[in-house]
Amino acid sequence: MAGAHVAMPALAQSSAISESAKAEPARQPRNVVFILLDDLRYDGMGFLQPELKTPNIDRLARGGTYFPNTVVTSSLCSPSRATILTGETARNHGVVDNANSSEAGLTFFPAYLQKAGYQTAFIGKWHMGNDVDSPRPGFDKWVSFRGQGSYYPSSGDPDAAIQGGETTMWNVDGKKVAQQGYITDELTDYAMTWLQKERDPSKPFFLYLSHKAVHSDPLPPPRYRHLYDKTDFKIPASAANTLENYRGKPMWVYNQRNTWHGIDFFYNSDMKMAEYLRFYYGALAAVDDSVGRILDYLKKSGLEKDTLVVFTADNGFQIGDHGLIDKRTAYQASVRVPMLMYEPGTVPAGAINNGRIRNLDYAPTFLDLAGVERPPQFEGVSAWPLITGKVADGDWKAPDFTYEYYWEWAYPMTPGTFAIQRGDLKYIQYYGVYDTDELYDLSRDPDEMRNLIDDPAYLSAKVELRNVLYQQLANRDGRHAIPFGERNAIGSVRRNRAGPGAAPFPNSWLVEPNRLDRKDNVLPDSLEKQRAHDMGKAFMPFPVLGSSEADTNAGLKH
Repeated sequence: MAGAHVAMPALAQSSAISESAKAEPARQPRNVVFILLDDLRYDGMGFLQPELKTPNIDRLARGGTYFPNTVVTSSLCSPSRATILTGETARNHGVVDNANSSEAGLTFFPAYLQKAGYQTAFIGKWHMGNDVDSPRPGFDKWVSFRGQGSYYPSSGDPDAAIQGGETTMWNVDGKKVAQQGYITDELTDYAMTWLQKERDPSKPFFLYLSHKAVHSDPLPPPRYRHLYDKTDFKIPASAANTLENYRGKPMWVYNQRNTWHGIDFFYNSDMKMAEYLRFYYGALAAVDDSVGRILDYLKKSGLEKDTLVVFTADNGFQIGDHGLIDKRTAYQASVRVPMLMYEPGTVPAGAINNGRIRNLDYAPTFLDLAGVERPPQFEGVSAWPLITGKVADGDWKAPDFTYEYYWEWAYPMTPGTFAIQRGDLKYIQYYGVYDTDELYDLSRDPDEMRNLIDDPAYLSAKVELRNVLYQQLANRDGRHAIPFGERNAIGSVRRNRAGPGAAPFPNSWLVEPNRLDRKDNVLPDSLEKQRAHDMGKAFMPFPVLGSSEADTNAGLKH
C-alpha cells in the first residue's frame, strides 16, 4: 500500500483527449465545488487501495481525472491553506505556522470571484489567523469554528479543552451556533442547505467545503466505527528500523522515530499505526458519504456538467515512511496530496494526468476557469489547460516545485526544511541542524531510499539546485528571512524511555585532527574541489596554527 505506485488499468492516460475537451464552446462561468480534507494521504482512496471503501470518491476517479503528482509548497495546515486561498507562498503571505499567524493584508481568491458575479460559500475548517472564527472577506456564506474543531460536540477533544469549549461552538454568518452532531455530516448539511435553498440560482457559485477529517485524532461516526476492524493495514517498508533504511539519511530522521511524529512513539502513545488507520479511514468513510450527497445533488439538479468538483487535501500524511508520521517534511508522502477533478464533458473521464500541480496553482486556475483576470500577487500558474486536456501532460511545462517549512518550537524534532524539485531530481536542505542534505532521482527512486548528495555524478545538479533554491526562496522584496514564533512552552520533546536512542554521526564525518583539508567542507562545492579530493589532496590547505606546514606557509623556520 504505502509508497506504492499503483497501476490502475481501469483509468486511461490523459494523452488521449476528446475533441470536446480540446474545443470547449463559449459558455457561462462554471460552478466549482472545492472539497478540502485535512491530512489525507495521497493514496488514501479506494481505487488505489482496494481495502478502502470509498465508492463516491472512486466515482470521481471513474468519471473524472486523477492527478497523482499534485503537491503542496508547505506541508502544514495553516501555511498550505493560506497558499490555497491567496495564491502566494508562505514566504510572502506570512502564514508560516499553525500558531496565530496574521492575515493582515491578504486577499483571498473568492473575493475576485465575487466581483465577477459569483456567489461564494466557506463551510468548515479555516484554521488560520489568530484562531478567530469570524466571517472572512470574499464569502457570502460563512460556517466555521475556532482552531481544529471537534468531531463531536463536547467530545473531550484536547483542542476544545484548550480553547474553553469554543471548538464546539460554530460561527454561522457571524452568529454563535452550537455544534449539534458529527462534524463531517453537519458540515455537509450546511453545504447542502446553501446549495439547495440559500444561494441565488441565477449566479454561478463557488463552494469551499473544508473538512476537519481526517486530522488527528480521527473519530469515525458510529456507523463506521467498526468498518475496518478486520482490515490489516500495511505500513511502508521504510518504517522498519534497519541500517539499510537509514543509510544516507540525515540524523534527524532517525532521531525523530522515537518522538511525537515518529513511528515508534507517535503522538506519544503506544498505538500501532495499523490500528490508527482503522480510525483514520473510518473517518474518511463519512467524507465519502458527503461526496456522494454532493454528486447526487449536482446530477439531479442538472448542474453536473456545469460544475467542476475538486477533491484534495491540505497536505499529505506519513504512516511510517522513513520512520516518520504526520507531515512537515519534504518527503513524497508528506508533500503529495490526493487530487481528483470531475466535470463530465470538460474534464477527461477515467484518466490519469501526470502533470504536476501545486497548491500554489489552485487560485490562478479557479480565476482562469471563471474568466477573471489574474491578480499581480499570484505566484502560481493556471493548470486549466492541463486539467481540460488542451495541453497533454507530456507537454505540460510544470514550474519548479519549491518547498518551505519553517521550524516550530512546539514540534522541534523537524528542522526547518527547504527543497526543490526540477524534473525528476529533488534536492532537500535543512536549516539550523548539524546534518546532511539529500538528493533523489524520483524516476529511479520514487520512495527516496538512495541519497545521491555525495554521488560525484550528481555534483553539477546538486550545485545548480542549491543555487536555484536559494534564489527562489527570496520573498517578493528580495529578502531571505526565517520567521519564528513566540515560544511559550518547551514543546513536544518527550521520547519513549524504552525506545531507540540517537543516531550516530556518519562515518565520513569521523576524522583525525589537524588535517590540511579541515576548511574544505565550508568552501562551495565545485568540480575543482571534487578533483582535488579524488586525488587525495586538500582543495585549500589550511594547516593548524603552529604546525610546520603553517610556519612554512608564513615563511618561518623552526
